[in-house]
Amino acid sequence: MVELAFSTNAYTRHALPDAVERIADHGYAGVEILGDEPHAYFPDFGEDDLEALSNTLDSTGLAVSNINANTATGYYDDAPPSSFFDPSVVTADDEGREWRIDYTKQAIDLADEVGAPAVCLATGRPLPGNPPEKAYEYLLDSLGTICEYAAEHDVAVGIEYEPELLVECTDEVLELIEDVGHDTLGVNLDVGHAAVYGEDPAEAIRRSAGHITGVHLEDIVGGVRGKHYHRIPGEGDLDFRAIFDALDDVGYEGFATLELYTYPDEPDGAASEAYEALSSYC
Repeated sequence: MVELAFSTNAYTRHALPDAVERIADHGYAGVEILGDEPHAYFPDFGEDDLEALSNTLDSTGLAVSNINANTATGYYDDAPPSSFFDPSVVTADDEGREWRIDYTKQAIDLADEVGAPAVCLATGRPLPGNPPEKAYEYLLDSLGTICEYAAEHDVAVGIEYEPELLVECTDEVLELIEDVGHDTLGVNLDVGHAAVYGEDPAEAIRRSAGHITGVHLEDIVGGVRGKHYHRIPGEGDLDFRAIFDALDDVGYEGFATLELYTYPDEPDGAASEAYEALSSYC
């Protein structure tokens, strides 16, 4: 049976323990931890932070659905307010790419500590001077190292595809999984990303059967004709009945995590409305 979780990336104006407590108050069974500022930016996330998180998880009874290591805005002194993936696992600069590999290993360490089944990772963009074919070579090399480390900790690695990234659709993520050839690697399937790319999210789920490490949920207005902007379920055009039916059809029994980072002004309202909209499907 699918259970609902909520990502702390909606609560970036709250400390991590407070975010976890608030998410628990809205009825969720799980919580996704943002592996970035202001919650768990790993170079600054110490033993005291881990103890505070662990104590809060114990007191609330929440499970950790995933460690979200897609972004690394904490790497920069003045990062932009939108998603920022660099340095990524496809960065041409060797030092930057090694930094991201190590950062992902630290996400795996946290997953191991708190019992999360998976971490998610975005590929990043092939920037000028780094054509896609070369970036893909870097990606394969990076993931080989990361997957070996993840296997040692019994943690799955889910690639989250997204339009305009190196890996941006279901075809590409399934090809990547085959090319890497490691059981640890799968897909963290974001239904909104599939829709914006022009895919049917339910069909993307069925095609990814057996490879899904986690699911991100949000609504999207307009699908492929719309913009990539995460909305509360019911405020867009996605068919969540079809999405949950597809998850049932493929036998997925993990967490489906609401990722509503677009509501930092009202995360409690977003969490409450999203739970009310989707809880009957679980």
